Amino acid sequence: RMKRTLPFPLPDGDDALFCLVRHGETDWNRDKRIQGHLDVPLTDTGRRQALAVRRALAGIPFAAHYASDLARTLETARLILGEDAPLQPHPGLRERHCGHFQGLLPEEAERLDPQGYARYASRDPHYRPPGGEALLETFTRIGRTLDELARAHRGEAVLLVTHGGVLDAVRRHVEGLPLERKRDFPIPNCGLSWVRWGQQRAILAWAETSHLEAPARDEIAAM
Repeated sequence: RMKRTLPFPLPDGDDALFCLVRHGETDWNRDKRIQGHLDVPLTDTGRRQALAVRRALAGIPFAAHYASDLARTLETARLILGEDAPLQPHPGLRERHCGHFQGLLPEEAERLDPQGYARYASRDPHYRPPGGEALLETFTRIGRTLDELARAHRGEAVLLVTHGGVLDAVRRHVEGLPLERKRDFPIPNCGLSWVRWGQQRAILAWAETSHLEAPARDEIAAM
């Protein structure tokens, strides 16, 4: 495989260059069903999206590859990298655990727990669905995980295959956006985002989809 240059220079000092990829489409994305930590396979469209990422990133010299250890991200990462490339599953890159709302459509979640779902849907940072994580807990976990990975990969480029809620947290960390604010930036399936992370943080590119053959879904509401 021919080596290609990175689209952005490697950072100096203690920072790392992360390429973050949201997993490919699942049936539950299509239905707007709350996935959380439940394992859901990719659709045929999701698999094609992941293979398009493979072509887009072919030959780029990543120092390491990490993925959330949930099925949809591992499947996406394997399609991007091939079966033999080193891949490190990392539970810190998981989606938010949505507790008793996992597996439900929004209207089902609202019927199950009207008050709780209202707090969930309004992005209340401190609301923890029974059995799940508060948005603030997820946000803190993601920051801690990326700090850890940046320390392990100073001055290197690293591929991270993860989830919409994780990308939401990353952007809010970098730009200092409040957790309660409704999301006004895209997070499509298999979009590519390049982020500098460490002492200095910067969004270098966000949610690029020019490699995809068709528009990707972006259905995330309150993660």
